[in-house]
Amino acid sequence: MNITRRGFLKRTACGAAALSAASRWGLAADEAPKLKIGACDWSLMVVEPGALEVAKAIGLDGVEISAGDPADTLRIADPAYRQQYKELVEKTGVEIASVAMGLLNNAPLATDPRGPAWVEQTIDATKDLGAKVILLAFFGKGDLRDRRGLKAAECDAVVERLKAAAPRAEEAGVILGLENTLSAKDNLAILDRVQSDAVQVYYDIGNSTYNGYDVPAEIRELGDRICQFHFKDGGFFLGKGRVEMEPVAQAMRGINYEGWIVLETAMPTRKRDEDFRTNADYVRTLFGMT
Repeated sequence: MNITRRGFLKRTACGAAALSAASRWGLAADEAPKLKIGACDWSLMVVEPGALEVAKAIGLDGVEISAGDPADTLRIADPAYRQQYKELVEKTGVEIASVAMGLLNNAPLATDPRGPAWVEQTIDATKDLGAKVILLAFFGKGDLRDRRGLKAAECDAVVERLKAAAPRAEEAGVILGLENTLSAKDNLAILDRVQSDAVQVYYDIGNSTYNGYDVPAEIRELGDRICQFHFKDGGFFLGKGRVEMEPVAQAMRGINYEGWIVLETAMPTRKRDEDFRTNADYVRTLFGMT
């Protein structure tokens, strides 16, 4: 295979960066963390099965897909709809990283009477798709805190609904990941009340940074109760904004995190594919994956 001088220099630079990352963690050069990089379908602006083809073109390993909008039966519960994803997984080699219940932001799990059924439908669908994590969103109307602090009644309701859903998730081998505006301490309090390994925290380093939390400390505090990560930093490329990425990576290595890093990143240049490649390459270099 012919390699141009420019290509050789690029490969050399990537190799040096990977060696540097490995040496910072005391790893052998070929011992990178076992991580996969995906993206949210809404961030890719393709909230349909075709998002997998977009991810393949960009060079991503997977896509976090949306469960659908509020309805008695969620779109993800339709076997024919899921079959479209299965066929594209087979065709592209791109995986379903997780399933996101973003609908809970406007139809909160704590208060919407359809919430328990939605969670059950999504558990069954996630198992069928071969994924392991469901993101349960708690923002907007579903936020579990306000300016006065925790919303106690809503937290109590969520705990009871999670307790009811946990056995089904355990049986399916699926984890319900809570993504919210709470601190690590408050999230741990919820998990301790639910008492199931099938309920964990879906940690977003961007949200937590912008909410004023000490992200590396929280990652270490939560430890193996983090099921998955969102990476983003406002309108910036990763490594160019407010999130201190090196300490984040060190903390993730410290808890021996393995699994998906899902990009929910912005597009600073408004060029979707190029911007996602830039962020994915940054993550690979950061973790010594190149």
